[in-house]
Amino acid sequence: SRLQWSTAVSMMVFAWLFAAFWSVMPLLGWGEYDYEPLRTCCTLDYSKGDRNYVTFLFALSIFNFMIPGFIMLTAYQSIHQKFRKSGHYKFNTGLPLRTLVICWGPYCLLCSYAAIENVMFIPAKYRMIPALIAKTVPTVDAFVYALGNENYRGGIWQFLTGQKIEKAEVDNKTK
Repeated sequence: SRLQWSTAVSMMVFAWLFAAFWSVMPLLGWGEYDYEPLRTCCTLDYSKGDRNYVTFLFALSIFNFMIPGFIMLTAYQSIHQKFRKSGHYKFNTGLPLRTLVICWGPYCLLCSYAAIENVMFIPAKYRMIPALIAKTVPTVDAFVYALGNENYRGGIWQFLTGQKIEKAEVDNKTK
């Protein structure tokens, strides 16, 4: 079934409000922002180990990493089963979840470890790496979707080379 405009707009508004809620909470006193180790931009303050920081961090991890990961897992398993029944695989259904875990996993682990122990013994440059990887997610997701979907991949190929991919070639490559 096709996605209705009202559903799409509702989902978009929910996503923006959800993001606004979690980004405003440290400004209102639940959690705290500080400069990243190399002082290029802001992130959560790793040096805080108080109850306020710990509760914010665990809630943030659950609602922004674990629950979305579970939703992605169940949704893409359902899509994979549909592809298996039809025999026509349009894209790798496991790739988006792997991307989430690879890109956000190190940052989530660092924040969770900071809630339990002091992470200041880790050099600043190394503490910055998980945040940088997490910030690449929008770009990585765009490539995953564009190159993982045969329709977009064919359109990109046609745009770059001027050649249209024949349907038989695409079907042979995906099997």
